[in-house]
Amino acid sequence: MQDVALRAGVSAKTVSRVFNDDPHVTEETRQRVTDAIKELNYVPNMLARTFREGKASVVGIAVPDIGDPFFAAVIRAIDREAQAHDMAIAVTGLGDDPHRERGIVEALLRRQISGLIIAPNSSDQGYLERWTSNLPVIFIDREPSNITADSFVEDDLGAAHTATTHLFELGHRRIAFIGDRGNIVTSELRLKGYRMALSEVGLDHNEDLIALGPSEDAERIVAGLLALPSPPTAIFSSNARTSLGVFPALQALGRTDVALVSFGDFPMASALQPSVTVLDQDAERLGRVAIERLLARLRDPDASLQQRTVLPVELIVRASSARITVAS
Repeated sequence: MQDVALRAGVSAKTVSRVFNDDPHVTEETRQRVTDAIKELNYVPNMLARTFREGKASVVGIAVPDIGDPFFAAVIRAIDREAQAHDMAIAVTGLGDDPHRERGIVEALLRRQISGLIIAPNSSDQGYLERWTSNLPVIFIDREPSNITADSFVEDDLGAAHTATTHLFELGHRRIAFIGDRGNIVTSELRLKGYRMALSEVGLDHNEDLIALGPSEDAERIVAGLLALPSPPTAIFSSNARTSLGVFPALQALGRTDVALVSFGDFPMASALQPSVTVLDQDAERLGRVAIERLLARLRDPDASLQQRTVLPVELIVRASSARITVAS
């Protein structure tokens, strides 16, 4: 910057004003500085700016799996809004091991980010308490534990109840539940909603019809359920990642007679044959409201805003459930 200032015959502060498009700089001065910038091929030193301002214009994002269709859509929405505010994003995946969450997240926080949006996978986020005095932390998809912070979550329990009831109303009485490991709070709530719906319609809880495990095991799980003496006539898949394993497993087994509802939409779900009935979490909306809250906290850290927000989930009925009716 000093070199540019010397070449243009102005102060370094004037160079900064030109680069930041300050309207109070005269056109003649702006042109001289612009010419000097081009001649010297100058670009601003963002690392120096970070040290000077104390933090970078970067939003940190931590999600369990960046390849998951749902979280990928959330990240895209956050990135789009961040770019509109001249900010960048830094994304990290937490993986399946909850014990690794703290180390991964704190490595991201040490990079002087402006704020953090996180979908946690451990049972304790108290370690983030010491960071919240310096930057906003927004939780998405899953509520935090042992810390008070903003959170945006879906109506996991209510939506699972809706999906199970939908299948019952189509005539299904053997409804299986396939989901992630049981210690994930979203899986726990969705399983609870499933069980509540069964109880309300007078169906017994059959533990043989509940299968929890990694999404990579979906094909094996589906085959096992359908091999039962009294197999399910419908499957409720508790997340999009699992559904991406369940659907091809049903197709490979030639079981077009088994209904399917997915918690979470996913790419091509509406174009598959049959198209898949889903509970639409609206990942775009989740990402948008999260970044909007983060920006609001940056503008006014002490503003009185609703800390916990539950977002509705819509049932989108398609052929994978609507095409089958089973007699009771």
